[in-house]
Amino acid sequence: MAEPENTLYLDVANAKGEPKGRVTIELRPDLAPNHVARIKELAREGAYNGVVFHRVIEGFMAQGGDVQYGNTTSASFSPGSAGTGSSKKPNLKQEFSREPHVRGVCSMARSQNPDSANSQFFICFDDATFLDRQYTVWGKVTDGMDIVDGIKRGEPVREPDKIARMQVAADAN
Repeated sequence: MAEPENTLYLDVANAKGEPKGRVTIELRPDLAPNHVARIKELAREGAYNGVVFHRVIEGFMAQGGDVQYGNTTSASFSPGSAGTGSSKKPNLKQEFSREPHVRGVCSMARSQNPDSANSQFFICFDDATFLDRQYTVWGKVTDGMDIVDGIKRGEPVREPDKIARMQVAADAN
């Protein structure tokens, strides 16, 4: 494993909460220090636990991370609004890089405003280099891409899979 402080464990479950498996992500603070810090901060707060993958497009990517409306354990959970929310933290200034959007890359979702990334992210199923230098790459899947490949598809997804738990490896128990 890479250094535990810069490794994430993302445990995926189906809509009923049944485990699907673990995804290991190597964080890239060398590319996006502020985005990596935000992902780790939200993971350590437990903000991603229970959050659905609300937009999953075959051959493209799986998007989740709406901690406001996409969290199945929260009173504000709204399947129809999942994908429109964020965290209560301020948006982040873009940290675009030359790192290509290829299979397994983790990148931040945002609106048309380049400085609007907050908590939502996506994992590429396949090469999506048309996104290069327009979205902030913050990590890459190093193990468990088969689990990512198995995330239920849809836009929006009916009975979506979710993040059962996301944690920084240094904190794992």
